[in-house]
Amino acid sequence: MTDNLTERQAFLVLNALPNIGPVTLNRLLTELGGDPRMVFTVGKARLESVKGVGPAISGSIAAWREHLDLAREEERMAQSGADFLTTRDPVYPRLLKEIHDPPIGLYRRGRGDFSQPCVAIVGSRRATLYGQTIARRFAVELAQLRFCVVSGLARGIDTAAHEGALSAGGKTAAVLGTGVDIIYPPENLALYRRIETEGGAILSEFPFGRRADRQSFAMRNRIVAGMCEATIVVESDVDGGAMITARFAGEHGRLIFAVPGRIDQNTSAGCHQLIRDGATLMTSVDDLLNELSYLDGLRPAPISEKPADSAAGRPANLTADEARIFECFRGGAMPGVDALAEQTGLAVAALSPALMMLELKRLIVRRVDGTFEARP
Repeated sequence: MTDNLTERQAFLVLNALPNIGPVTLNRLLTELGGDPRMVFTVGKARLESVKGVGPAISGSIAAWREHLDLAREEERMAQSGADFLTTRDPVYPRLLKEIHDPPIGLYRRGRGDFSQPCVAIVGSRRATLYGQTIARRFAVELAQLRFCVVSGLARGIDTAAHEGALSAGGKTAAVLGTGVDIIYPPENLALYRRIETEGGAILSEFPFGRRADRQSFAMRNRIVAGMCEATIVVESDVDGGAMITARFAGEHGRLIFAVPGRIDQNTSAGCHQLIRDGATLMTSVDDLLNELSYLDGLRPAPISEKPADSAAGRPANLTADEARIFECFRGGAMPGVDALAEQTGLAVAALSPALMMLELKRLIVRRVDGTFEARP
């Protein structure tokens, strides 16, 4: 009986219906008070009073068992260690809720929680060695600054971005255009498993068994752009999938960065077009840091070369907590969080944001083993 569906099961069922898009789903949920179980109890007439819902959709809802074997789906989730995040869950990506067509739920493998700010690195599957090197370098530096690097697990730039973040001991999320049980391309199986087991996340809005098509990849790209503060396009043809991700980022009001390349390379043509159209030219991570704001809604000043405070013998413009932490790095010390907490007397709740600000100010860097050291 539909009356016995839990709230999460109702979200799972609605997410699997084939002929109802996220805009209509969200409108339907809003008009019925936000409880997905109400969709299965109010009746055909009430459903069709909602804009965008006609006989085909109301019929699909009534016959939902024809579209999803709920018991089998839950068994697959349990066997694979996947869970299903809804917009009610605190770990659902915060920024993704703000777009006009957020997925009502996301399948997740791995336990990445998106508490860190997210930045997308996307680009061509036919990436050059230059493009892969840049993508990997940016991912390493962003991971060291505690950003979660988001991409699509595709060949080329996506793969380099995920690998770079993992090599720095950072977090990365792969958003798929398939169900989470389908690994595409298959040669990325080892990378998929590393992301899942090393604190990252594999995400998809599609049920188990869903194969890729052109529509599913476009839907995937909107999630990549929607959950991120900014999107960096490293290499792309003018009609590449990364250009779709950039377009979604613009529609969501997010920052768009493009890396310049050779004028005789097709894989640079898309980036050059984005720059002509107003995207920020990106040559280093500092270009992104100068645009992003994390402190009281204010844009940070351009990052300078560690100006010295002549009175205190330390970099200027540090808060009291930051200065206390920075003193722990004298003499080349490389302390971890526990050692810093003991030396400074600061609680972890105060220590973590202060460390992030020191990283953003380019004064310290987080090492792969979790310790920190001062930048030379």
